[in-house]
Amino acid sequence: MSTPAPRFIQPTRTAPDSGTVTDRLLEANRAYAAGFVDPGMGARPVLRVAVVACMDARIDLHAALGLELGDCHTVRNAGGVVTDDTIRSLTISQRALGTRSVILIHHTGCGLQTLTEDFRHELELEVGQRPAWAVESFRDVDQDVRQSMQRVRTSPFLPHTDDVRGFVFDVTTGLLREIDPRS
Repeated sequence: MSTPAPRFIQPTRTAPDSGTVTDRLLEANRAYAAGFVDPGMGARPVLRVAVVACMDARIDLHAALGLELGDCHTVRNAGGVVTDDTIRSLTISQRALGTRSVILIHHTGCGLQTLTEDFRHELELEVGQRPAWAVESFRDVDQDVRQSMQRVRTSPFLPHTDDVRGFVFDVTTGLLREIDPRS
């Protein structure tokens, strides 16, 4: 049985007629900076938590989790999977900046559910070089959350692995569903 392709919602905002999207973002930054006040905080997250999540644009992590500026470290990548680079970021977060808890968030309708490792082969054919990284595609989102939790819990680089929890964010309801690591 094949997984249906995710339904992507068209953005309500469009790119500006003149200039690039980056130009629009820089303009927005200038407006932001005009009223910016240094919050006077350090890089250590107040809640001592690191959140690893998918980069999907439909997920506003701070709003979904009720987080404020300075509350957490956020690591985002395709799928929210725990890769070597994710372990690198979590290690720095824990060992240098004091986090103790890890929350992993995957989501329904993830684009990685529609890819396979053939994606790397296709890239190799197109550009003449095979990527060194794995796609980390998956079919079962719950099982991939379990795998990611296991990768965090067994990493020799992470000293704090007793508070690692995984969730699936439903992109249609905004609710998180906790995944039992033992199922």
